[in-house]
Amino acid sequence: MSTTAFTTAIAQARDLLRWCSPLRTELWAARLAAGLEPDQVEPFLRQLSEDGRTEARLTLAALAAVDPAADARPASDARPASDVGSGGGDRNEAGSHAPVAASVYVRAADGVVETLPGWVRRMGRVVCEGGWYGKADPYGEQALAALSFRYENGKEPHLLVVAIDQVNGGLAVDAVVEEVKFLDDLGLRAEEPGAVAGRVLDAFELGDRIMGALVADTLPAVRPVALSRARAVPDLVRPAPNDTVSRFRELPELPGAREAFEKLVEFVGDRPLWWSPARVTQFLTSWLPREAILSEAGIAAMPEVVRAWSRFCGAHPAVLAQVEADVPRLPALMADESLASLGKRIAKNRL
Repeated sequence: MSTTAFTTAIAQARDLLRWCSPLRTELWAARLAAGLEPDQVEPFLRQLSEDGRTEARLTLAALAAVDPAADARPASDARPASDVGSGGGDRNEAGSHAPVAASVYVRAADGVVETLPGWVRRMGRVVCEGGWYGKADPYGEQALAALSFRYENGKEPHLLVVAIDQVNGGLAVDAVVEEVKFLDDLGLRAEEPGAVAGRVLDAFELGDRIMGALVADTLPAVRPVALSRARAVPDLVRPAPNDTVSRFRELPELPGAREAFEKLVEFVGDRPLWWSPARVTQFLTSWLPREAILSEAGIAAMPEVVRAWSRFCGAHPAVLAQVEADVPRLPALMADESLASLGKRIAKNRL
């Protein structure tokens, strides 16, 4: 890191010492870490350690609190989805009781917190007060996961909101930390915080596995705080379930309706909030003819099942119009064996 950048960091830390705000300091540290190239981290930490001033020690403590190097660290309280509601707090099987090696940020800050004002000790020590989840847009092409927190002394309530892209598999694409009242305009459903936090961690981990994933320019500066907050939620659920399908109660009373709905559930998979005109067309005119084996009753019931699902997903006029445009073609498409995939042809030959 350049001398100018180091001097700027020290000046900003001096201001933060006057504010005495754990939240401001954590968010600042996350932005600071986002601006460091990998080969700059250790020299910068070394420069802070050698400087020794209160501002330098605060910087070390703040970076350790958000710990940007902890991205790959397993969550110690994670539970498989099958354990939800069991009342147990068992750890997962992935060695979660095993000690985790301290990151370079944590090692560099060893012993400095005790030399700083008492408010510094509150960084990262938060209590989760609620979780919410739902659509970010009318078609659910993005979902929002929100978690509210306060510090252990009850001060500085704040809301973490993570945008999770559904079209490209469910990866985290943006995040913000806002005042709790920001939640009022989002229209999200309250959910178990452990499940919401699990979705946040799942979304970040998925993004890490996708090379070149497109995310907002603002995400790296919030990412360490988002991850540390999600990991602070007790009774994490991994992988986190989605109850959208189980809440559907509008299945038409028609022969073949259950069979048709099972194919719809297979298609929407683990991203049931995403239901747009384009996805309607993909399901009715491409996926069903290519992949689904349905009885005549199932094919006949499918239009009403898709209409009911579309109403449940928000009854958006464009979606309903697309259903009406596509359903007349369904019988002919299902009868066209040239559209069937190899897997479908093999499965039909086994019947």
